[in-house]
Amino acid sequence: MISKLKNISLGNWMLIGMVLGFIVGLILNFYVNDPFIKDTLLVNNIFYLGGTGFIRLMKMLVVPLVFFSIVVGVASISDIKKIGAIGGRTILIYLVTTALAVTIALIIASIIQPGVGLNMAGLTQGTVTSNATLTDTILNIIPENPFSSLANGDMLPVIIFALLVGIILAKLREKTQTVNNFFTEGNEIMLEMTRIVMKFAPIGIFCLMAKTFASLGFDGLLPLAKYIGCVLIGLAIQAFIVYPALLVVFTRLNPIRFFKKFISVMFFAFSSSTSSATIPLNLEKLSELGVSREVSSFTIPLGATINMDGTAIMQGCAVMFAAQAYGIDLGLSALLTVVFTAVMASIGTAGVPSVGLITLTMVFNSVGLPVDAIGVIMGIDHILDMVRTAVNVTGDAICTIIVSFKNKSIDLDIFNGKKAPDKTWDDITQF
Repeated sequence: MISKLKNISLGNWMLIGMVLGFIVGLILNFYVNDPFIKDTLLVNNIFYLGGTGFIRLMKMLVVPLVFFSIVVGVASISDIKKIGAIGGRTILIYLVTTALAVTIALIIASIIQPGVGLNMAGLTQGTVTSNATLTDTILNIIPENPFSSLANGDMLPVIIFALLVGIILAKLREKTQTVNNFFTEGNEIMLEMTRIVMKFAPIGIFCLMAKTFASLGFDGLLPLAKYIGCVLIGLAIQAFIVYPALLVVFTRLNPIRFFKKFISVMFFAFSSSTSSATIPLNLEKLSELGVSREVSSFTIPLGATINMDGTAIMQGCAVMFAAQAYGIDLGLSALLTVVFTAVMASIGTAGVPSVGLITLTMVFNSVGLPVDAIGVIMGIDHILDMVRTAVNVTGDAICTIIVSFKNKSIDLDIFNGKKAPDKTWDDITQF
């Protein structure tokens, strides 16, 4: 029995925590008039301690994890000048598709309004502030004191400072090897700390869900279902409308031909929930579509690191969900900040389970939203993570085909099925 429990994945434990917390919360909701059971002992003490404690652990990770991840991610792209147009086009397309993804999510969530009716304003202590003007937002991006920004958790200045440090380290690689090693090792420390903290996620999710639904009851069901719908609609639009449109506009190639060949990669990404593990299969299918291995061997591993369109969609929907649940009207400057922060968060995103929830904390902080709302959506994130991983790897492949087409590194006869690929999978793995 114990061995079977050990074999349950973290994502499934998080799902179990969500279900149990939801059930316990609904049961406690019937004891609304019993302060000892509902308000005093459980909800405002035990559940509050467990849920808020886990949220604070996640907030503890945000600044150092993002800072080290972005520095290492940017500094590692040291061969862009050598690769030239391939590297520039790849990164540009990745960033543009991520910006499109989060924009689509914001629009969908504005229409469906998943957080309306949840009314979580009374569940958060302290005041909630909206964003400053657009001019102030632009000026606040520039850090007056980067160490002060790091200490205060001001994420936009932290991101800009991390980008600058990464660019300089990439430029001075031979002269700054010691500093490079410091950031690389610091990133490894933060990754391990993230793995440790995430082991407590099922308990934190249970407490957060129990506390939330003990107060909200069945009123929280519909908003949560609408949030899931928003994310799935956004992912479907990105995968089956945006990506095919980009393929047609930039290459005039047939998207149906692509999906017929690539559907197995999408299913594998869905089942594994990791872009990194899908890299070999992704490379194989792109080779079968006539894409040059010289291009795909660069763009696919890079995409698994910096191209997180599915995660960006989740973050955009989650921001609108929380803002609506707390009755906060996000202005244009706040929405632009969300887009920018989500795009920057995709650079060097740590390759650990559910790290999108940690970077989501960063996005919430950038526009002054309470991170308590993350606890409501954490339990279902494993299911959505499977779908958005499939979207992520699809975006990597589409970008690779576009870049290959622009650099004349794709055999169009192979793509169109007029001849078989002249490279075997063994040839690719030896590259």
